[in-house]
Amino acid sequence: MFNKKSHRPESSVNAGSMADIAFLLLIFFLVTTTIDVDKGILVKLPIWDANPISIPLSKKNVLSVKINAQNELLIEGEIANISSLKSTAKTFILNPNHEDDKPNNPKKAIISLQNDRSTKFKIYLTVYNELKAAYNEIWNDIAHLQYGKSYEELDKVTSKLIRDEVPLIISEAEPTDFAVVK
Repeated sequence: MFNKKSHRPESSVNAGSMADIAFLLLIFFLVTTTIDVDKGILVKLPIWDANPISIPLSKKNVLSVKINAQNELLIEGEIANISSLKSTAKTFILNPNHEDDKPNNPKKAIISLQNDRSTKFKIYLTVYNELKAAYNEIWNDIAHLQYGKSYEELDKVTSKLIRDEVPLIISEAEPTDFAVVK
């Protein structure tokens, strides 16, 4: 017996369209992939008005919170510790002792936050978080008293009622160059 070799050409895979397929897959994954983005501080900004109306405010309704160039916290012009800011803000907003130098209604309470241009962002963020935490604790306390649930467990309508009762009003003033306070 003899072996006859076939003279058929060897089969090969055409790789020309592989690049097209890889490119289409790359585009597909780029389009369908979601990328996490830092959200930052969620603050509702007022509508721009070229001619703003000046509303006179009573000094007793405004809590002045400032951060100077040395990253020191000043509450009503006095140097304070950041750890006491939350309780100070809560006392100011709610005015549980009905003091004459504090707002008589939480809806009138305004916290004015201002920092120096050279304030460290970490300090500013810590102060802002403490102020926001004060409001969160107030809302949570009201939710427990009125509804027996935490604020996070409430539906949107009920949580809005609480926010209407005690609105978050933090007024951020333009950064400035404070003089050294000592």
